[in-house]
Amino acid sequence: MTPVTTFSGKTLALFGLGGSGLATALALKAGGARVIAWDDNAAKVAEASTKDIETGDLRELDWSTLSALVLSPGVPLTHPEPHWSAKLAKAAGVEIIGDIELFCRERAMTAPNAPFVAITGTNGKSTTTALVAHILREAGRDVQMGGNIGTAILSLEPPSDERIHVIECSSFQIDLAPSLAPTIGVHLNLSPDHIDRHGTMENYAAIKERLVARAGLAVIGVDDPISRTIAEACEVRGVNVARISVEPLGAKGVFADGETLVGVTDSDTAPIAGLSGIGSLRGAHNAQNAAAAVAVALALNVSPEQIRSGLKSFPGLPHRMEEVGRIRTTLFINDSKATNADSTEKALKSFDTILWILGGKAKEGGIEPLRAHFGKIRKAYLIGAATEEFAGTLGGEVPHMRCETLDRAVEQAAADAAAMDEPAVVLLSPACASYDQFPNYEVRGNHFRELVRVLPGIEVRGA
Repeated sequence: MTPVTTFSGKTLALFGLGGSGLATALALKAGGARVIAWDDNAAKVAEASTKDIETGDLRELDWSTLSALVLSPGVPLTHPEPHWSAKLAKAAGVEIIGDIELFCRERAMTAPNAPFVAITGTNGKSTTTALVAHILREAGRDVQMGGNIGTAILSLEPPSDERIHVIECSSFQIDLAPSLAPTIGVHLNLSPDHIDRHGTMENYAAIKERLVARAGLAVIGVDDPISRTIAEACEVRGVNVARISVEPLGAKGVFADGETLVGVTDSDTAPIAGLSGIGSLRGAHNAQNAAAAVAVALALNVSPEQIRSGLKSFPGLPHRMEEVGRIRTTLFINDSKATNADSTEKALKSFDTILWILGGKAKEGGIEPLRAHFGKIRKAYLIGAATEEFAGTLGGEVPHMRCETLDRAVEQAAADAAAMDEPAVVLLSPACASYDQFPNYEVRGNHFRELVRVLPGIEVRGA
């Protein structure tokens, strides 16, 4: 735990008692603050009470006595409209912050030189966060990894000059962290997502830019136009920028030349590492992720030999292009984390003969942006609420089947693969949220893995 001492002796309101909310309340309490916590879910309030966290309806408080409202990143701050707790705080002139901000203030006060790597992007941030942490650990560094990737930042060990925090940051978390100024900030890419929570694409981009705007080193992907603009704007403000790309670079950074990662400095351009044969880093999107991780590792004085070793041993993450198993020449891939078209596009680009399982709760634009890749799809298996919308988009261009459930889709895709006379990939890459049939993408991906692992003849990966 990282005790938060910057609010010692003060009273704060906290709304949102999920995992990060509970960790935040305990960290503040350990640091000497009084925290009054609440949630719209009565069960979560009851759970907090069992952990000796003071609870109380925030609507009944005297807000003039409060120093801050600590808001869960899952709770709307501005759009589609502010949550009632945010409205109360704004009316009282009380600042609204999140757990990332609390960490930043604690670091600034107790260990301002502690290495802090913050990573964001519409897609790829979890893989990049895990890869950076893995390379650093393999190089013998003391690493704490958390944030949006799963472990609440305040559950981690405190910042120190010898310890590196590698933290994934969502746009929701950045929006609640006004003093965010990491040692190294990584911005991977930007495409439309979470517009319902940020109002406009312009506002979404501006929030993402905050992560690198005050970084000691800004590692910025330049393969989309908005991110290129962010890199240029940072340089104009005097920020030290290292670019990453899957195209050759004419400026300092790291780029992917096919499966080779190449470093560019002011005086030299030289290969650093290869990705050939690393299944966990397959595809151009993972080449971008790996380029970012290499740029971070180099900045933290990890040797090229240690970087190459770390890349080769990286196991990947569940639900992100995860190889589940193989039946003869058919590979089964769990890409349940692909909850939008842009993320699914990365998977479609990585394979040639695809039996595609997709569907769920559709996001704006559906799968229309993926039309250029329809020629790779031998057949599509539609599940969930998006079935009719996606069937209309696929039309007569892609053979498709309305399967309703993931169980039926896996069964049919496996049968069709067995009848094919060429190598193929059964790919779960839904391009949708999971909420129509599953609580989250992890449960969806776990179910896919379970279904695949009981197929006759399956050779299970990682077993």
